[in-house]
Amino acid sequence: MLDVQIVLFDGFDLLDAIAPYEVFCAAEMLAGRELHVELVTAEGPRLVPSGGNGLKIEANGRLDPTRKGIILVPGASGEIEGDGPASIPTVLARAMNTELTAKLKEALGFPGIVVATVCGGSLVLAMGGLLEGRPAVTNHLGMEFLGATGALPVRARVVDDGNLITGGGVTSGLDVALYLVERELGPRIAHAVEQLFEYERRGTVWRNCGIPPLNESAVRDATDTLNPADPQGTTENKAARSSIFEGEWDTMIATPVGKLAVKLHIATVNGVIQGKASQGDELSPFIDPALRGNTLCWSQRITKPMRLNLNFEVTVDGDLMTGFAKAGLLPASKLSGKRI
Repeated sequence: MLDVQIVLFDGFDLLDAIAPYEVFCAAEMLAGRELHVELVTAEGPRLVPSGGNGLKIEANGRLDPTRKGIILVPGASGEIEGDGPASIPTVLARAMNTELTAKLKEALGFPGIVVATVCGGSLVLAMGGLLEGRPAVTNHLGMEFLGATGALPVRARVVDDGNLITGGGVTSGLDVALYLVERELGPRIAHAVEQLFEYERRGTVWRNCGIPPLNESAVRDATDTLNPADPQGTTENKAARSSIFEGEWDTMIATPVGKLAVKLHIATVNGVIQGKASQGDELSPFIDPALRGNTLCWSQRITKPMRLNLNFEVTVDGDLMTGFAKAGLLPASKLSGKRI
């Protein structure tokens, strides 16, 4: 018996969840009850409002991260732009901050369990630090953000990384579910479901095996190249520009999921600008700090309130600092601070 648990959370996308549910229900019927599918939540049985119009679906069980089989996590539905309470990044962040993240972490470490995601479902795992270094896909609008969490974005319809299967945009839920049916129950059942639905699975499932293509080489990040509008200039000019950033700064970053108080420590050592940031007991160095005109840019790895690689750009006027931090297509978070 193959158990499938489809996880619902407040604001989930209906098609992300219901399309795979129908595929698995059809497979259950065609395979002579060799499969069982149910809707669950991390908290237990309840009515769960979907995103968008808030249509409620009843989940009948509690997610069991030790039950062998498949756990499928859908994405969210909501506002694409902005950082309001109904925006997709905010909905996904709320889901990540529930019991769900701990349960999914446990499931990924438990033998015999496959965790699958559809669309933004992979971002729920990624924001919780569960996809670092693992190939994955999400909706095309979130691919840059997926990379900012430390995952390895792959532009494919479905990505198979062993006990982790991820799908792209909303309709990829059909492809994820059909692939899982084929992988776990065999191609004859998957083919029968395709005939029943009059739908054929789309795209090649990406796996990290076989001969790599010749053009699959790492692309240098834009920060690795010199901005032609910002010539290096003289050592004196660079030193003068970097000196205005030196010191310790109390800053506040306004993110879609709350405000973060961060201390920045910036210095110039042997003509090279360096920095580190502290948030509570967490201390992390600036990555590739560089001056572009009168703007200081760097990348920063944070783990609170979620795991992200943020790109910062700040300017200074006297003892006041302003700027922003950005991760992929998430709305930019405003930064403001003052020199201590």
